[in-house]
Formats: sequence, C-alpha cells, structure tokens
Amino acid sequence: MARGRFGKVLTAMVTPFTDAGDLDLDGAVTLARWLLAHGSDGLVLAGTTGEGPTLSDDEKVELWTAVRAAVDAPLLAGSGSNDTRHTRHLSERAAAAGVDGLLVVAPYYNKPSQAGMEAHFRAVAEATRLPIVVYDIPGRTGRKVDTDVLVRLAQDVPTIVGVKDAAGNPGETARLVAAAPADFDVLSGDDPMTLPLLAVGASGVVGTATHWCGEVMADLIASFEKGDHDRARELNASLFESYAYESRDSAQFALAVKVALRCLGLPSGPCRLPLGPEPPELEAEAGAMLDRLGRPTAGGAA
Repeated sequence: MARGRFGKVLTAMVTPFTDAGDLDLDGAVTLARWLLAHGSDGLVLAGTTGEGPTLSDDEKVELWTAVRAAVDAPLLAGSGSNDTRHTRHLSERAAAAGVDGLLVVAPYYNKPSQAGMEAHFRAVAEATRLPIVVYDIPGRTGRKVDTDVLVRLAQDVPTIVGVKDAAGNPGETARLVAAAPADFDVLSGDDPMTLPLLAVGASGVVGTATHWCGEVMADLIASFEKGDHDRARELNASLFESYAYESRDSAQFALAVKVALRCLGLPSGPCRLPLGPEPPELEAEAGAMLDRLGRPTAGGAA
C-alpha cells in the first residue's frame, strides 16, 4: 500500500464531555463529522488530545464504536499505555470496535530500555492484525524510540506501518525515511514541525490545530507536494498564531482546543482534571485567533 494509507491530515480529536464531565457520544459524532467535512481525512480517537489517560477502557470502546458507526473515514484508536498487557488487551477491544488502525504511544514514565520498547511494540503487534502507528513523543514519555528501533520494527513487523513523529529532530526523521520501507508513513506529531518534516519525507500530520484549520493544513501539504513551496511557506506562516495558541503552558492542547471549539459552536465541554482550570482570557484569545484566520465564530459551525 502507498504512503498516506490513513490520509494526509488526521486530527487528534478531543473527546466531548457534558457539563457534568460525562462522555458525550452525540457530541463526539457531531464533531467527527464536522472535522471530516473541514479538511481532515481521518481521526485519532482517545489519544492524548482526546484525554485518553482520563477515559476508562469502556469509555474508549464506547467512543470508538459510536464514531465508527457514524463516519466512513480512517479511524485510529489510541490504545497505548505503559503496560504491555493492558495495551494488548485494549488494542484487541479497539479492533472489535471496528477501527482502522492503532496509535500506540511509547511506554511512558517507567522509561524502559530501547530493547524493552522494541519488545513492547512487537508484543502489541502480535495481539492484533490492525496496522499500528508508533507514537514517538519523548517530551511526554521521557524516552525517545531510537531510529534504529523504528527501522527494525518497520522492516520486520508488517503491521507496524508508520510513526507519529513528535521527537522534534528532522535529521533523525530523514534517516528514518531513508532506511524504512517505501510505504512506511511518517506523520508529523507536532503542528509547527509539519512543513520541516514534509521536507525530509513525511507524508502528513496528526494535527491539533486542525480542529479549526484542517483545510489550510491540507492545502499546505498539497502545495508542498506539487512543488509550490512558496505557497506552502505562506500557509504555514498563516498558522503561526494557531500553533502558539494551542501549546501555551496555561492551556495545553485539549483545553485550548475545547475553548476554540466552543467559540465555533461545536461540541466540546470541559476537560477532566488534571487539565485546567481554564484561563479567564483564553476564550477571547481563541475568538480573536479564529477571526483572524477567517473562521466564523459566535455560535455557528462554518
């Protein structure tokens, strides 16, 4: 299969909650449909931006099942943890829910050796026939997956088909692209790094700002791929404010995204602790950012 098997623009979708903090499945379906109509080719469900660490296994399965029944687009389930047995079990449940692939984060906090991480991914792959995208984000896990490990996994395990690369090292990404099979997908896992990673061979992005700028990101990738690098740079520059908005220390990713979605009149709800509280100025800043991007706000989903 060619690269881009899940699409060029995947959004790491937030998980809508009710005001009481319960899972809002109707809201999740509405949001999933809106994202797919506004630039996203596919979705990641119950990842970190989807507050996966605060969702029970049953809630994750309910979310995957509801969105799967509602949309015909690639869905990746965030099924990873720092417990290999739990990851295998949750991956099996994700497969039964009908998703198209798995996003499996490198084991976090317990800082396994490179050999331990490689064994972890191989063990998960043995538990399911679903394609797996490795999520390499050392800033959160405490340990980078070495390029040599990623190359071996890509070469040896047919169902390990890509990496969500949030390691912030384009030089290592270039080395991975050169050594991995031609159909191995490298997806930027950090919105501001998308254009630099495209330059060394990435095929797309798993985005966060794509909740509100999916069409722009899709245009950026298409422009780069057809050789219009000036336009790609211009589009990237138009997103600098979005990149800064989504990653502030006081409101990381899910919290910032949910406030922006509220401005757009889309389902979001609060974040579960430990995220929050919401900075009082955040909604005004989100509205101003969206207005400058040309995305209508004040209760209407454009």
